[in-house]
Amino acid sequence: MSAERFFCADAARARGDALPGTAPYGLVWVLLEHHAPWPANGYDGLPLDPVAQSLLFEAARAVRARILLIRRHGRRAPRPGPRRWAVLRYDATGAHRQQWGTWERDEDLARIADVLEAPGEPGETGHPPVVLVCTHGRHDTCCAVRGRPVAGALSERWPDLVWECTHVGGDRFAANVLVAPDGVYYGGLDAASSVTVVDQHLAGRVHAAHLRGYTDLFPAQQAAVAAVLARYGPAARHAYTVAGTTRAGPHWLIRLTGPAPSTTPYDVEVTAHRTPPRQLTCNGLATSAAMLHEVTRVERGRVHHD
Repeated sequence: MSAERFFCADAARARGDALPGTAPYGLVWVLLEHHAPWPANGYDGLPLDPVAQSLLFEAARAVRARILLIRRHGRRAPRPGPRRWAVLRYDATGAHRQQWGTWERDEDLARIADVLEAPGEPGETGHPPVVLVCTHGRHDTCCAVRGRPVAGALSERWPDLVWECTHVGGDRFAANVLVAPDGVYYGGLDAASSVTVVDQHLAGRVHAAHLRGYTDLFPAQQAAVAAVLARYGPAARHAYTVAGTTRAGPHWLIRLTGPAPSTTPYDVEVTAHRTPPRQLTCNGLATSAAMLHEVTRVERGRVHHD
């Protein structure tokens, strides 16, 4: 008799794996529309002209950008005509930038590389964010099983904002949603909760529930923000500012201020430790330890007036 099939997201939920502090760092994202089946390793596995492919890869690596393949929900077969691309840039002021274009030939990827290498911060501000749902089944089964219902529910509500995308990290937290260029990761979603979470996000209210973290922060800082949101209620993406971070071994003290324009301080103690080795993905049979950032204290300080 064969062993029962392993699903990493089921196992993570059964263990109660913590979401806060698990968002990968990122300030720039390159989106590349691609309708044909996605290779397991995403952009790297596409059968593109090697020179053009390498040009974009190197430009993205230079600015630590992540290249994600995207497609609209339900569209599996290749379609004729140009495909869309985008460069999304996070900005700490909240004036996030987006630049969109189209590509038909592999050589067109050079245009995206030029955008990444351009001095300054090219792109337009004021656009609504892009909602990316990981449905990369060839990378991890749970991403498809849990991601596609979420992509369907969100696409029905916000058809112009939502795209399916390749691997964004954290397979065991599927379904994963990345809101970019805001730089916010949500995980552990289903069709119903994803609509609630995205609706609140678009209304300027980030909730602690399902929040993995902000991509401009270190994991301990992400956990601190999530803890303050959980205790004091949802707030806008840029409501809290990290005013100080000190570390002594595995222990962190994070000082936050906000919500803006307030300067109320919050001191959050976070302890980092590794979990026992576990199988963390559906396809990777090897076990590995995950880093957990546990919040041990949240305290609101006093505002000092001169």
